[in-house]
Amino acid sequence: MKPTRVEEVIDHILSTRWPAFIWGPPGVGKSSIVRKVAQARKIQLLDIRASLLDPTDLRGIPTVSDDKARWCPPSFLPSDPNSEGILFFDELNAAPPLVQASLYQLTLDRRVGEYILPDKWRILAAGNRAEDSSLTFRMSAALSNRFIHLDYEVDFDDWRKWAVDREIHPLVLGFLSTRQELLFNMDHSDRGFPTPRSWEMVSDILVALGKAKDAQDILIGTVGEAAAIEFMGYCDHALSEAAIRAILNDPENAKLPGKLGDQYALISYVTVAVKDPKMLDAAASLVLRFKPELGVLLLRNIFQKHPRFATHKKILEFIKQHKDIIL
Repeated sequence: MKPTRVEEVIDHILSTRWPAFIWGPPGVGKSSIVRKVAQARKIQLLDIRASLLDPTDLRGIPTVSDDKARWCPPSFLPSDPNSEGILFFDELNAAPPLVQASLYQLTLDRRVGEYILPDKWRILAAGNRAEDSSLTFRMSAALSNRFIHLDYEVDFDDWRKWAVDREIHPLVLGFLSTRQELLFNMDHSDRGFPTPRSWEMVSDILVALGKAKDAQDILIGTVGEAAAIEFMGYCDHALSEAAIRAILNDPENAKLPGKLGDQYALISYVTVAVKDPKMLDAAASLVLRFKPELGVLLLRNIFQKHPRFATHKKILEFIKQHKDIIL
């Protein structure tokens, strides 16, 4: 299930009382989806790492009152009956069986002992799969049957939209546009390996250090040797920033790159550059000059942050000419 579909389904599920469990490999953004849904709904998010819990943490500890034992629930559980939010148990299947068993009553009956979950709170959970070389414990049928199960799959188009919003470094965007299969690859997962999370790390490293050649050893430790070497090779031969600036300074007449990789690099740089409104005219000119498929890609990237770009005279012309591939 694509990330956008997972997000859509979770939003619908939250309108019911049933818990949902998101299954997927590490580093792909499962918890980010939950945070995004909570932010969109403007509700609280209580993120609990199930793998760090003890079996007694949810039940609380007993105290004696009027010669009777009463349980004091943990302070981290929501208590305001008028509050609304998501109780999110991340890494749930990395928790040992006794901890998982402590969730039986909460996930089904929305209570633990004397504690009752407020009516407007919903339960979500997430975890890695056993085949992802992750520490997991088998979920019992009793606990598994309490959840709606969603399989999270990495999707490049979804990631690209997120990367544009996050302003991921243009070199990372350009490289992965030509090597989409390296967005996620667990063939060699002993240490660093390519995931959406590790490529975000690469982006931050490039911003901090300025040049990829100054960070080769760090990149190997982030995305693994094979992906890092290939990325370094791409950076060494990618269109230079000086050449890109020259194109942006004369978008009507400057010679455009012929290699597909350089075209993707140019699109990635322009996508970031248009945060300066002065660059929108240059971007509009380039949309018209690119091959239609690449023009559409640049157009969609810019639309994410500048919807009014659609009213630009040149963009209206482009849309009129190529509405068959835009719609």
